[in-house]
Amino acid sequence: MQISDFRSDTVTKPTDEMREAMRNAKVGDDVLGDDPTVKKLEEIAAKKVGKEAAIYVPSGTMGNAIAVKVWTNEGEEVIVEEKSHIYNFESGHLAFISRVIPRPLPSDRGVYDLERLKAAVNKRKDYHVPQPTLITLENTHNFWGGAVIPLEHFKEIREIADRKGIRVHLDGARIFNASIATGIPAYEYASYVDSIMFCLSKGLGAPVGSMLAGPADFIEKARHVRKMLGGGMRQVGVIAAAGIIALQKMVDRLSEDHRRAKTLAYALSEMPGIEIDPENIETNIIFFKVKREDLTAPELVEKLKEHGVLALSMSDEDIRMVTHKDVDDGDIRHAIETFKKILLR
Repeated sequence: MQISDFRSDTVTKPTDEMREAMRNAKVGDDVLGDDPTVKKLEEIAAKKVGKEAAIYVPSGTMGNAIAVKVWTNEGEEVIVEEKSHIYNFESGHLAFISRVIPRPLPSDRGVYDLERLKAAVNKRKDYHVPQPTLITLENTHNFWGGAVIPLEHFKEIREIADRKGIRVHLDGARIFNASIATGIPAYEYASYVDSIMFCLSKGLGAPVGSMLAGPADFIEKARHVRKMLGGGMRQVGVIAAAGIIALQKMVDRLSEDHRRAKTLAYALSEMPGIEIDPENIETNIIFFKVKREDLTAPELVEKLKEHGVLALSMSDEDIRMVTHKDVDDGDIRHAIETFKKILLR
């Protein structure tokens, strides 16, 4: 049976070129600072996003957690978007590791209401009131269906932050999806934030790892925090080699994922009991609602699985599907035909 896996862009397998690079990777002890492949990856990553330095970490969650820990002190406040990954799907590290207070704000597809944001940062100086010291952004925005945050909004956030002396961190797990969708280089988005995390193991297809980039002194502190969190790895050049291939060879092809996501979204919009606006699909993530009395989202996901189409139910009525390098046009056709078999019978 054909299996088409749309659960996430984290399910991809390394390319043959990645496997060969991993096999031949020159390695050292990265904790001691002498793994040449990791050093090369960090140099390439920093240059890609226009920052002084970068550090290789096991996961995007760890990268975000390190950034918050470095930029804040206990008891301070961090501005987060209410549907953001850092707030909802990173196991509460804001509170557990950094011991800061998240201040969730609503948005329009990841774009903050500027007046509400200004009100949140313009707090009176008072011992009773936690002071905001960090604003977080997410681009593309996962739970707004891969929405791209406009560059103009980055400029607006930067101006607000600078007036208050507040840092800005970007959860850029899929920043290259945003870049390919808009034609705006990743480094231009990154120029308006103090630090950025991006993933190698999502759309770029590497098996493991994410990058955290920012000023050199920030990255030095990040190395200390990474060690405290257990993220210091030894001969990690073996997997860093795949990350180099991901950055050098796998960015431009993201447009294929975007095209396929759009095709699937338009087909879904024609299915009875499915609620989706395909015009909102900008990159590779598709969220849609199941609006049927006889079928819930988890039940539909199980029926899809019986036919070899894998998706994720996010609630009783919400389903997420993600395109990536390991689903092709045939998988899109397979998914569309499967939906028809289930929903049109």
